[in-house]
Amino acid sequence: MSDSRPYSAFPNTFRAALRKRARLIGVWCSLGNPISTEVLGLAGFDWILLDGEHAPNDVLSLIPQLMALKDSASAPVVRPAWNDTVLIKRLLDAGFHNFLIPFVQSAAEAKAAVAATRYPPQGVRGVSVAQRSNRYGTVPGYFETVNDEIAVVVQIENQAGVEAAAEIAAVDGVDGLFIGPSDLAASLGHLGRPSHPEVQAAMARVFEAAAKAGKSSGILAPVEADARRYLDAGVTMVAVGSDLGAFRAATQGLRDKYR
Repeated sequence: MSDSRPYSAFPNTFRAALRKRARLIGVWCSLGNPISTEVLGLAGFDWILLDGEHAPNDVLSLIPQLMALKDSASAPVVRPAWNDTVLIKRLLDAGFHNFLIPFVQSAAEAKAAVAATRYPPQGVRGVSVAQRSNRYGTVPGYFETVNDEIAVVVQIENQAGVEAAAEIAAVDGVDGLFIGPSDLAASLGHLGRPSHPEVQAAMARVFEAAAKAGKSSGILAPVEADARRYLDAGVTMVAVGSDLGAFRAATQGLRDKYR
């Protein structure tokens, strides 16, 4: 029997939390395996980033991981390989509602990202009558309400993005600004040194722009001291590690016990 409840009965609580600038602790998921993703989902993080940019994932490998998080309290967030309308459309149809869009440099690019996630007239998302996101056509009211259920966080990764942070934050439909610390450091001439004062100053500009616009801000901070410092500074969406990092550290630690 199909579920007869309207789509509005399934609100995107993650987007609601973003819009309230609630503290959201997350983790990166890069191993590309539904079993390890399922285990990660048991830990109780607020959100889990399924990475399609720097991990060996595509739509067909991301769907089993999304399924693996079905019973998890963690909100699945996906990062497509690029700010591309077709890639975003396919991930939407696959069932993702929360997006971290990489390498956004301007308000125009932010608007394009939002438009890619919305059906017309608010956007340009292509229409498939039956797809995984609407339970293959069995969800009443899906097309009328889904535009309001998609979260879009854009990633600031270079000087152009920093300079345009206030304009990007002002874009309707952008729910947060997220810093890619490694790429930002590299773009400023400090590859591998995100703690450099110039990089930290650029980050502070992005965080301030988000706060002034009433939007969430975020960052990947696998070093605990860094994560706590950002949280204390008011950053709201912080990824505190990764499955790959945790697995690597645990396996190395286990081997070192017996050396």
